[in-house]
Formats: sequence, C-alpha cells, structure tokens
Amino acid sequence: MSRILSQGGLQRPIGRLGGITVSRHFSSDAKSKNFAVVLSGCGVYDGSEITEAVATLVHLSRHGCNVSSFAPYQKQMHTIDHTSGEEIKQDRNVMVESARITRGNIQTLDMLDADMFDGVIFPGGFGAAKNLSTFASMGMDCGIHPKVKTIIENFHKAKKPMGFCCISPILAAKALGKTTYGLELTVGEDVEVDENGNKWPHYAAAEAIENFGATHVVTDMDSAHVDKENLIVTSPAYMCEAAPHKVFDNVGIMIEETLKLLK
Repeated sequence: MSRILSQGGLQRPIGRLGGITVSRHFSSDAKSKNFAVVLSGCGVYDGSEITEAVATLVHLSRHGCNVSSFAPYQKQMHTIDHTSGEEIKQDRNVMVESARITRGNIQTLDMLDADMFDGVIFPGGFGAAKNLSTFASMGMDCGIHPKVKTIIENFHKAKKPMGFCCISPILAAKALGKTTYGLELTVGEDVEVDENGNKWPHYAAAEAIENFGATHVVTDMDSAHVDKENLIVTSPAYMCEAAPHKVFDNVGIMIEETLKLLK
C-alpha cells in the first residue's frame, strides 16, 4: 500500500520509499503572471550566460509564471571559442543561438509588447554588452539596441517590474539613467577584491553605471538591490567569481524580489 504525503500546494510524486510515495510540494499563485525574458545568444563570452539564463527560467517557472523568451533576430557581434576565449570566423544569429537555451521556444525581439506582460527579465552574459548594446567595445561611448531601449522605457512607463543581473544592469542605466530620477542599480562590488576575498573582475562596470546617470549600490551574492521607486531589481550573479550554485541562488533572489513588486 502506498500513500501520498501532502501539505498544501501542488503534489508531485518524486519516488517511492519503502512503499511510501513521497511528494514534493510547490505553492502556486491563484493567477499566473506573464513574464518576458530577453536573451542575447548562448554562451557567456558572446551571448547569454547560460547558468543565469536557465536560473531565470527555472525560478520563474517555480513561482508559477508563464514565460515567453525573446531575442533580436540579427547577427551577433562575433563568435568566441569558449575553450580558448579566442574569436573564430563564424557568423551566428542571436535569436537562433538563444533558442538553444529555451528548447526552441523563442520569438524575435520585435514581438515583445510590454502591454502583454507583467514584467521582464534580462539575464547577463557578454551578449548584453555585445549584442544588446555596444558596451563591450565602446565603453562609456556605447549605444544600446534601439528595441531594447524602447522595451525598458515602456515597462518603466507602465510601472511594471524589471529584473537585471550580472552585466545587464548597464542596459537599464543606459536606457534610463539620464532621464529617471533616483535610479539605483547594482553589479555587485566596486572593488576588484572585497573584504571577504571574493573576486569581482568586472568591478569597473559600477563606475560605468554611475557615469550613465544612475546610482550604483554595492551588494553581495546573498542579496539583490530593489529600487522600489522605479520597480527595478538588480543582482550581481557572475559579476563575482562565484560557484554555480551561488549564482543560481542569487538569480533566484532577483526573481523573487521582482515578483514582490507586482501590483
């Protein structure tokens, strides 16, 4: 004889132990929320950081959200051999590469309409600085993908929450920094090595955020920064040389805090 152990939420049998069916339980909201996720390719050095992108999808799913993924249908800036870090002569499409992460479920960025979603998430990876902006090559003189700028502006105008992690907060800074009062963002630390010995190789992005007109707030891997006035949540993720599970959990904090901002 078997029995299901349950205590509210959803029942999902995960195995049998000595004739007992053990279930894992997940809470679900009465009304699912619709979230857009904007990707920038597949692979940290020329696209979306895969751990961060997958963590975003998993945590949104765990909270019962309906997720639609988007990416620009365009040639990516360049292609990097991830075993060597060297550029290789190979053209790849940002949306086609992003589809590897989403099991093919993706739409062109032009289809993302802020009116159709409750919020939007931008995972990190160098693709945010190469394919969604030109920050990687032009630094402070960079531009931002016009559609990305419009999306961020439209969600902000509609007072819908946005989440950014790793290097992607530079997109919010570039889109809103000069026109939005009190914009607060984080990419983690503003020093190369913090007081606990954690390494932050891309700490200079904190200064860039300030130069774009926003305020950078120092945070660690156990937190995300919540700008309640502008409904924007940011977290460091792989801006820190951290273990994968810590990055996964940090993205989860960002997602959870973003969901708390829903009306």
